[in-house]
Amino acid sequence: GLLASHAMVPPTPGPIAAAGIIGANLGLVILAGLGVSLVALIPAIFFAKWYAARVHLPIDEEAPQIEEQEQDIPPAWKAFLPIGVPILLIVLKSLNDHFSFLKSGLAADVVNLLGTPVIALLVGLGFALLLPKKLEKHMLSGSGWVGEALKSAAVILMVTGAGGIFGKMLQNSGLGDVISQHLQGVSLGILLPFIVAAALKTAQGSSTVAMITTASVVAPLLPALGLDSDLSKALSVVAIGAGSLVVSHANDSFFWVVTQMTGMDVGKGYRLHTLGTAVLGLSAAIVVLVSWWLLG
Repeated sequence: GLLASHAMVPPTPGPIAAAGIIGANLGLVILAGLGVSLVALIPAIFFAKWYAARVHLPIDEEAPQIEEQEQDIPPAWKAFLPIGVPILLIVLKSLNDHFSFLKSGLAADVVNLLGTPVIALLVGLGFALLLPKKLEKHMLSGSGWVGEALKSAAVILMVTGAGGIFGKMLQNSGLGDVISQHLQGVSLGILLPFIVAAALKTAQGSSTVAMITTASVVAPLLPALGLDSDLSKALSVVAIGAGSLVVSHANDSFFWVVTQMTGMDVGKGYRLHTLGTAVLGLSAAIVVLVSWWLLG
């Protein structure tokens, strides 16, 4: 579930960057990503229950016991607000853009303003600052919440910016036209973003890099592939996310996190984690393809 949402549902970095490069409606990407993720999880759960559950993993009885410490944590509903509210605002604006249930007036203006991705995320930031019972000064310092957030965001912004530059270079170089000419006789459609992302993910290991690079490569090709409608663009982003799941193996840092934390050896890591990501990614690709046939 965490893998599916990380790769296919904004506001995680990869889908947001891919949606921005392709020019997809973020609200539609969220709705499409949620739907595809939920359906794709069904075969993944079957894989976990009927195959992975039969593989024995040794228990390290000498591992130190972690003592639970009482922490001043907020209630669950409050903790979900920084994520849930921005998603709700973005989706609400997207629905209003397509169905126009608020055609004009103050309410429509408020929805359009708050549903803009940047503003919605700022609202989420505001809710995040309300999580501690007391917002102390050191939390806003370079070594506190703000500093740590800026460190994480800086890398994402640089990679996203580099991906956007790369995509613009591809468009200006005319490479998209050259590739589209070679693909005129091949009816790959929505599968092309998936295949490119899967190849890049398998080759270099990072899902985020695979998503951003694939979005930059396929963005100029979308009209030639018949993927230039709003829904098709959203499904293309989800297809890229599905491809970025296939497959996680030894060149992916997350592969080693999973194997080391669970006590798997490399062989079992390939049998369980790698094969599991393949099942999840391929299932998501099938769901995207069927959705495109029915709705695109």
